[in-house]
Amino acid sequence: MPRIKPDSGGTITFFLAHGAGRQMCRLATTFLTQKQAFSYLHKNRTEIERIARSRLASGELEDGVVVLSML
Repeated sequence: MPRIKPDSGGTITFFLAHGAGRQMCRLATTFLTQKQAFSYLHKNRTEIERIARSRLASGELEDGVVVLSML
């Protein structure tokens, strides 16, 4: 389940299924409310996951986390 960190300015953390495991991903947004950020993630989930999988495959991780920003 995606979640927002209250002090992070709209950063949503979610997990991407990767084989038998899960890969943590972090999406930075400019939204001020959790509802807006979740709506954005839901509407753009397919594209955000595609980018996350691409970055994971190429090894683009920061401290073991796939870091993403808004499209």
